[in-house]
Amino acid sequence: MMRIVFWSTALLALAVLAGVVYEQVGRYRAQRDFPAPGKMVDVGGGRRIQLDCRGSGSPTVVFEAGLSVDGSLSWSAVQPAIAARTRACAYSRAGLMWSDPSGAPISAKQVASDLHEALARAGERGPFVLVGQSLGGLFATTFTRYFGDEVAGLVLVDPSHPDQVARVAAYMTETRSLRSRIAVSLAWTGLLRAAAPRLLPRAPNQSERDARAVRAYAPKSMVTQMAESDATDAMLAEAGAFRDLGRRALVVLTAMAPYTEAELRGMKITPAQGREVLAIWQQLHMEEAEWSSRGRHLSLPNSSHDIQFDDPEAVIEAVLSVVEMVRADDGGRR
Repeated sequence: MMRIVFWSTALLALAVLAGVVYEQVGRYRAQRDFPAPGKMVDVGGGRRIQLDCRGSGSPTVVFEAGLSVDGSLSWSAVQPAIAARTRACAYSRAGLMWSDPSGAPISAKQVASDLHEALARAGERGPFVLVGQSLGGLFATTFTRYFGDEVAGLVLVDPSHPDQVARVAAYMTETRSLRSRIAVSLAWTGLLRAAAPRLLPRAPNQSERDARAVRAYAPKSMVTQMAESDATDAMLAEAGAFRDLGRRALVVLTAMAPYTEAELRGMKITPAQGREVLAIWQQLHMEEAEWSSRGRHLSLPNSSHDIQFDDPEAVIEAVLSVVEMVRADDGGRR
């Protein structure tokens, strides 16, 4: 019995050691094979934020990713078309992809401050058009709250809403499983890296190289994603006090494709309840469009939540429409 225990323990230790080595080799290869696009901007405190700016012209479009692990690559199907018409910047929040993690508690204000510091230190100047998807929409409006003089317009892509938890509470259940938490806590063992191809399939209109880059950095990014997920309710409450975008150019896009069977199972709701949730979601976005006296709302019946991948042309059209409104406001200056 003692020998069985000894050899079982030895084999387990060897397996863990092999996993640790596999993870460290994976991190080395990620840095070697997928260097950061754009530049790494020193934002103080020994931290750097990855910022990828392309094109020229004014206003500068700034993309903010949702609650995902893609970072700046969330906008790979949209940014090139925008950069052909004006300056376009995508970035990765602290702890996502190439960006260094932050020791500060996660909050919407902290995210907005990080972005503002990165843009300023990189020499990027407003006016800005902010484009935020999902939770990124909340960060975009929070940026506007604190740095509104630099924001001329916004595009909110299937955005979060401060009241969403209360409004859909009767339909939704807790989705942050213990299994997910254990997997994230064991990222150092290589388990997440091994599972990444299954957990993170290639999105529509996403290049194979970008999909591989996202998987390569997934063990790091998923730790941040889980922390942001845990802080979401608090950030929704934090952002709820600001709902006045004045007369800034604003477009709100809503994904209205019916939930798939897998999505319904994940949310633990029926197809009928799914339709009710979508109706509430649409109403929330119609309300968000009213936060500006020049807000416009559009529903996309064939797109799921990640509109920037499912229907990048719709996002491109919305962004360029806001860019043209800002230019008209500025007397046509570029």
